[in-house]
Parts: sequence; structure tokens; C-alpha cells
Amino acid sequence: MPKPAMLPRNETGIATALGILAQRFGERFGTGADLRRQHGHTTTWLENQPPDAVVFPESTGEVAEIVRVCAEHRVPVIAFGTGTSLEGHLNAPAGGVSVDLSRMNAVLKVHPQDLDCVVQPGVTRRQLNEHLRDTGLFFPVDPGADASLGGMAATRASGTNAVRYGTMRDNVVALEAVLADGTVIRTGGRARKSSAGYDLARLIVGSEGTLGIITELTLRLHGIPEAVSGARCSFPTTDAACEAVILTIQMGLPVARIELLDALAVGAINAYSKLDLPETPLLLLEFHGTEAGVAEQAEMFQALAEEAGATGCEWSADPDERGRLWRARHDAYWALKALRPGADALSTDVCVPISRLAEMVRATNEKAQEMHITAPILGHAGDGNFHAIFLLDPDDPSEASRAEAMIGWMSETAIAMEGTVTGEHGIGQGKAAYLPRELGDATGVMRAIKAALDPHGILNPGKIVP
Repeated sequence: MPKPAMLPRNETGIATALGILAQRFGERFGTGADLRRQHGHTTTWLENQPPDAVVFPESTGEVAEIVRVCAEHRVPVIAFGTGTSLEGHLNAPAGGVSVDLSRMNAVLKVHPQDLDCVVQPGVTRRQLNEHLRDTGLFFPVDPGADASLGGMAATRASGTNAVRYGTMRDNVVALEAVLADGTVIRTGGRARKSSAGYDLARLIVGSEGTLGIITELTLRLHGIPEAVSGARCSFPTTDAACEAVILTIQMGLPVARIELLDALAVGAINAYSKLDLPETPLLLLEFHGTEAGVAEQAEMFQALAEEAGATGCEWSADPDERGRLWRARHDAYWALKALRPGADALSTDVCVPISRLAEMVRATNEKAQEMHITAPILGHAGDGNFHAIFLLDPDDPSEASRAEAMIGWMSETAIAMEGTVTGEHGIGQGKAAYLPRELGDATGVMRAIKAALDPHGILNPGKIVP
């Protein structure tokens, strides 16, 4: 397992700050080993670096109080949502305090006429959509895990619906955040647009807790579509599947989801879910709109797909039948794990222009075979983003080393194709080495912003531009 770098610890400051916070927060302050480890990195491949303590605030004022204490004593502060991030975002390489925002989980206001709502950062996406169920509205960003909305904003999450509804960047209207000195700022109101000053909301969204701790979000909502249709088509090659995707986007079909599974992933799903899909690349799609509209869209897609060589196309607007069509995607994680029982699943992602997606997926398949790595692929084909899931023997260090090399190769190749090292997982610790290669001198601008807003480097140190 790769060991992320340790940073110098301020032992005296940590001891002093922990004493103050323990007295102030009582039972909402903890230093137990299991609790601390839970609040370090707990997913995929990076070694866990736990904080020295965990605090559970219940208001913006309490978050600001925690940050002021830590700022005074130069102690790191790491915001924590649900712990589902994948690139070491939650590790504490210099120790410090994890601020667990799970108790700040209220939906504060819903404005149905304006299609927006105001929530605290600990609200999860499922919780919000359950709250909205009777309003006819929903929040569309779906990264898969039931992540907290504050964490989703901090990592600029996206997911299967991004091709139609956008990412967190597109769905955060405004936010409230606590800066490194404990100052609380708001980045705007609820207006649908603004030309007032710097776009601070977009600066903080995606900053991974390195510029401020988000304590409130104003989010865009969308109407629940009258009808939804799902479609599924098999293709002889990845190139053919990606050609169908390109045709779909160029034709302006308002597809809500368009997912690609490679042949290895389809084979795993057949075995796990007792399906009989052709073990060739597969596209899964979803259309949202009126009953007539989604039927027309599905039929138009089928014609485009068959032009690209698709076979076995199916589509349905019936919820049960649509669930059957999408079962292949919903079962994917467990199906892939079952390919190699006992293996660890390491997920990484890159994103390239759609026109290069087939080439990138094909090259990744070939590279995995060359390096003797089992790495099925799932992709958000509509925006050129895909995930490789490495299945690794936890008792064989050489496999982790090969996987790390493979991630480096994928990152370099995506950059060479004018893409990015991560479409949705974020930088954290795991991709920090590749960011300067992608953005060049722009990383220097990021360092300058970080230094201006957090001169003592206490907010989530060691991440993005360590």
C-alpha cells in the first residue's frame, strides 16, 4: 500500500488545541483510536493517516470556533462528511483535528417556485431527495455513494447524471464557508445569475477543504421528469460504442445518463447477476421528459446505435423493466469484486475529450493486459470520463506497485490527449503529483491563492498543491 508523505507536526500546538477543544465540546470531542482511524483515509489504496482528534460541531458558529482555536495554535483542520472520497482527501499527514459535519444535517429551506434549496453540509443526497419527494423536485447530482452535499461540493462531485444536469459546480448557487482564520463568508444570494465580483463559490467548490470549510449550501433543484425511459445496447467494439455516443451528443439528444461498460465488466455482471448479455462493450442510457418525448428519444438513439453496429437494443419506460435494464450498472461494484474474491478494489478515473474516449479505453485495456492487472472499466461515456477498477491481491505488494504505475500511465496518457487526470474523484494526495503536469504554471497561481487565504497552511494540508 503506497505511503503518502508525512508532514512536520506541531506537537505543542496540537496538545494545547486539543485541551481547549476537549473542555469546550465534551462528549462531542473524541480521541479514540478507532474513531480517529475512521476519520482518516478509509477507501482504496492510500495508507491511513488519522487525525489526533475528532470534533462534532452543530452550527457554523461552532465550526468557526474550532477553526479559530486551531489557527491560533497552528493546528491542521480537516473537514469530514461521510468519508467516501477516493484520493486521500481525509488523511491528516501533519496530525490535527477532523471536523465531522454529520450533525449539521438540516434541510433549512426549500423554495419550489425558485427551484432551489438551502441545506447544511452534512445533509446527504438521498436525505435531500427524500425530503423533496412531495415537492415534485429533485437534486440530480449522483456520484454513486450516499455522500454528504458539503463533501460533494468540496470535491466538485458529478456522476451518472452529469451529461444532462451538470456537476456540483453547476448546481451550487451560493455557499457559506469558514475561512482559515475563523471568518465566516457568504458568496452570494439566491439569484439565478450574478456579475458581482469574483466567483468565490466556484473557487471554494472543488477546493477539497483547502481554502475553507463549507457550512451551508444553496443548491439548484430540477423538476422530476414526467417520464423516464431506459435503453441498453451491445456493441462489437469499444470504438463502435463510442461512435454511438458521439453521434448521440452531436444530434443533440437530451440524454440524462449514458454509461459504458467494457467486455470484462459485462462478463463479471453476467456471472454475478445471472444475466446473459453479450460479453462485448455495453451502453446503458436514460432519457427524461414527457412520455412521448422519451419514447422518441429512445427510438432515435436505437437508430443511431444500430448505424454504429449495435445489437440487442432494448428500451422501456416501465419502472420495473427499466430497473432490469439498468441492473447491470447497479450491480457493477459487487460483480467486479466477485471477479477476484478477496481482492481489494482500487478505483481511479481520468477524463478525455469524447472523440478520444475509445482510444483511451482501448489503450487502458491493452496496458492492463501488458502489466498483468485485472482492471475492468466503467465509464460516464457522455462526458468522456471513465473509471478503471483494479482488483489487487492485498498480500502482494508488487500488484499495488504495478497499479500505482498504471495510474501514472493513465494520467500521463489522458494529459497527452488534452484530458485531465481526474474527471470526478479529485486530486487529494493520490493525484497531486500529476497536477503540475496537467496545469503547468497554473498550479503556481493555486499556491498563491492558498497562501493568501490560508497563510499558515492549516486547512487540509498536503492536498492538491502540497
